[in-house]
Amino acid sequence: MKVAALQTVSGTTVSGNLEAAARLLAAAAAAGAELAVLPEYFCLMGERDTDKLQVREDFGSGRVQDFLAQQARGLGLWIVGGTLPLAAGDAAHVRNTSLAYSPQGECVARYDKIHLFRFDNGREQYDESRVIERGSDLQAFTLPSRDGHAWRVGLSVCYDLRFPELYRGLGADLLLVPSAFTHTTGQAHWEVLLRARAVENLAFVAAPAQGGRHENGRRTWGHSMLVDPWGLVLAQREEEGEGVVVADLSIERLARVRQQLPALGHRVL
Repeated sequence: MKVAALQTVSGTTVSGNLEAAARLLAAAAAAGAELAVLPEYFCLMGERDTDKLQVREDFGSGRVQDFLAQQARGLGLWIVGGTLPLAAGDAAHVRNTSLAYSPQGECVARYDKIHLFRFDNGREQYDESRVIERGSDLQAFTLPSRDGHAWRVGLSVCYDLRFPELYRGLGADLLLVPSAFTHTTGQAHWEVLLRARAVENLAFVAAPAQGGRHENGRRTWGHSMLVDPWGLVLAQREEEGEGVVVADLSIERLARVRQQLPALGHRVL
């Protein structure tokens, strides 16, 4: 199954970001991808954290959700829309939500980001909990590929990557990690964490990321990549800026690695 990880440098307007997403999705489809995954915050990187509140949608309807459904139908793609802001339990917060769409435009899975990023090194300060309400439930879906295999696809978002117990609980063949890692934390930890999650779970990992200097001044690490179950980086975007990273994922490779090293069956704790 061919999978595309899409890298963006999202700006401060939803319309401009959706135009960029449409370009990248079309490129992924043209490259033969069956599944295309957008990064976290693909629809908005606002001037302020609270800008998310102004564009939040109710689950099931809204401009961004309509866009994802239409793109999936029009391109015949499975699409996972990185994250978008959905209504939360109060007016001061949103859910940071990843939605998966079938080629028929049907939303087949919803995951609300569980772990909320907080970082302060004296120069950069982030605290997602100020505006984001965390989720609580793990989420995976089944993707029947064109070659007849059924892939179990597990959903996660960005900071979740630092919590291995989430991924073990998914029991997935392919782990998705749409992200907006800061340049500081990404440079230090991005690749090693992604490869570790792949090795620990004997699973493929697809990690689309924000990558570059944004209108709001933030700089994200990028390096969108796909990793195989042995920890091998199959494809990676080395430079900043938007782009598409594509790789073929082999179910036979997955089965062979799991047979040779049956660590998942050796669990005790």
